[in-house]
Amino acid sequence: MAELRIDKVLNNNVLIAEHPSYQEVVLIGKGIGFNRKRGDLINADAGEKLFVLKNEKEQANYIQLLPFINNEHHEAIISALELIKKRTNSNLDEHIHVALTDHLLFALSRVANGVELRNPILAETKALYRFEYEIASEVVQLIQEKTGIHLPSGEIGFIALHIHSAMSNKNLSEVNQHSQLVTNLVKMVEEQLEMEIDKDSVGYMRLVRHLRFAIGRVMRGEKVEEPDKISALLKEEYPVCYNLAWKLIKVMQQTLKMKVFDAEAVYLTMHLQRLQNKFK
Repeated sequence: MAELRIDKVLNNNVLIAEHPSYQEVVLIGKGIGFNRKRGDLINADAGEKLFVLKNEKEQANYIQLLPFINNEHHEAIISALELIKKRTNSNLDEHIHVALTDHLLFALSRVANGVELRNPILAETKALYRFEYEIASEVVQLIQEKTGIHLPSGEIGFIALHIHSAMSNKNLSEVNQHSQLVTNLVKMVEEQLEMEIDKDSVGYMRLVRHLRFAIGRVMRGEKVEEPDKISALLKEEYPVCYNLAWKLIKVMQQTLKMKVFDAEAVYLTMHLQRLQNKFK
């Protein structure tokens, strides 16, 4: 691994260095700036606790955050990122260093000031991204151990979305939009079928995952095959669920601004009917 020459020490945890391939990079890691000075060499593979920001925009955004982070909180956030990297065992989009640092910085500040930010899509996030949610729970526990600050449960959902965004290389705003869309669709189902779905039930999990996969197919322009004659049969046998399926599809089309193929209504109707039967 290449040796980098330190250009500037920003604090105990952040350096700016010259990289042979990427020119200027920002190095992040617990204690990497301690007793370092300009001109010193540092190995780019200096342990698991080192992250490199290569993108110039991400570098600038990260550096702008530094004056607002005290050392204890910064080291806790770096530890959280290490945990995420280890648990996902994947190459995370480096934007997570800026986005999650920024989010946790203000989350810690909100708690210190007695302010709790409500998470309206917590249940759907937990159902959609169980692996990410599990890691986010560990992150919240780690931060409490490092700082003594307990983040509320809603923060687990927000952190899980950051993790999913970094793992999938999807823009966080897109991940948020799709999660919010699922939440809105579930609310429509509850209102139209006059039921309150148990968020811990298998039926809820199946519905949410079906909606997630349907959104994914729409985004990819992937068409599913429609079983012969089943559409007309469902329309006749289950008119309430069939009509609701089409209402959901129209909302999906309006939100995503993309075509949803007719066959989605068939499979959605079957999910809705099964859910309604279990509720009765």
